[in-house]
Amino acid sequence: MTRLAPYSLTAASFVLASLILAVEPVRWLVNTWLDPSYPSTGALYLVLMLGLLLWSLSSPATGEDARHRQTALLLLIASGFIRFLSQVLAINVIRGFALALDVYALAVLLRTGSRRRAVSPFWLSVLFLFTLPVERILQRIAGYPLQEISADLTCRALGLFFSDIHCSGIRIELSGQDVLVDLPCSGTSGLMLALTFVVGLNALYRPKLPVAICWIAVTLFLSVVANVIRIGVLAVGLSHPDQIFGLDVMANPLHDLIGYVALALSLVPVLVFYKPGSAVRASRPISRLHWSPSKPVRHLGSLVFLSLALVIVSLPRQALDVSAAAEPQPLPLSIDGEYGIDEPLLPVERSYFEQYGGHAQKRRYGALSMTLVHTTSPLRHLHAPDDCLRGLGYEVKFLGTRFAPVPTALYRARSRTGEEWRVAVTFTSSRGETTHNIAEAIWLWLRNPGTRWTSVQRITPWNLPEKRQTAFEAAAIAALDLPSAISSQTRTREG
Repeated sequence: MTRLAPYSLTAASFVLASLILAVEPVRWLVNTWLDPSYPSTGALYLVLMLGLLLWSLSSPATGEDARHRQTALLLLIASGFIRFLSQVLAINVIRGFALALDVYALAVLLRTGSRRRAVSPFWLSVLFLFTLPVERILQRIAGYPLQEISADLTCRALGLFFSDIHCSGIRIELSGQDVLVDLPCSGTSGLMLALTFVVGLNALYRPKLPVAICWIAVTLFLSVVANVIRIGVLAVGLSHPDQIFGLDVMANPLHDLIGYVALALSLVPVLVFYKPGSAVRASRPISRLHWSPSKPVRHLGSLVFLSLALVIVSLPRQALDVSAAAEPQPLPLSIDGEYGIDEPLLPVERSYFEQYGGHAQKRRYGALSMTLVHTTSPLRHLHAPDDCLRGLGYEVKFLGTRFAPVPTALYRARSRTGEEWRVAVTFTSSRGETTHNIAEAIWLWLRNPGTRWTSVQRITPWNLPEKRQTAFEAAAIAALDLPSAISSQTRTREG
């Protein structure tokens, strides 16, 4: 214990500074697990990470290496710098990455890599990243290219067995049945599970970094293959139900079971061929530099770091991706004979748009409610309706996509009191691009960052007569002059 005494004040200062910096990120992270508007299962990944950590700590440490304290110190300093960036730029996800560095530093201090049951501190911190809403971010940023890749590979695979197949983008027509590889079919959920599996293996076996990266690449490829198998089975089930005993492949639990079985089969090669022979049997510090500063220098450094932590959490937040000023679109005075009545934004909505720019409009036309959101920063402002509706306590079910007269994603929302609503949303840009898919909208915006995007959401009671509902929809589209990206298409089911 006497050997640790010189470090007590230094360690206490660094720990206190780290706790000060971690309060807000931890609060935000826990909120992503509890808030229904974040479809996050991050808490489950935390349980897995803590299980590996406790499993390692329950075994004795082997060997002596004082450099682990210096490694942890470097990690905490790097974490503090990242938190400075997140505070200034007002991007919460960056704070989450800083928490992963904290986990790395903690695992190094606890010497999980040099115990009898060794677990890599680095791969533990990577596993912690999955506690963030990574899947949601991945789906929004990479969802559309994943959809296109999955659709293209599925089409090629089915073409080996069926001649009556036609493919266009993310749409597959097999034996007259139209199947859409929509955003839920991009494979991001399976990708997350596959990555968790291989990262867990890396944490246990601690291979060299090139070997670990190689296995991650193999696992990513196999997860894409699994998604292709899943979409192919669903397509065959929809077009040739007689070949699967007439079962409804779109109904749960069969729909989800097909995906899990395909993913499990794709991971069998990893489980069989992943060998621990290349593992590193001892934890290696980040730096081989061994520096022993004097006691006054250590104390001064720790106090400076503590002071910086207090300054960082006090800095004003100024988001980097604030939307440029967006001129509101004049809404029609009436739609299908119903005069519009403006509805005020909720206080939380007003506060959000004041902080991050953009503009929102709400107007009711009889039974039809319409909400428009204008922004040049769709990563901040645009989202699928289920995100906000779940946050407001609704049960939301994605129904599929309709392409005529404009591409539209359809949802069914049920309130706590039992009221049901039909929600339709279309995303359109100032360049004339129109899509039902938020991932495609973001992908197109990334290619032309200055483009202004608008979310057009239409809500009608579910029990509204179909004729009246159709009239409202047609009148709203005509009044807003929404461009039609695809014409003469029929409604499709989710793949």
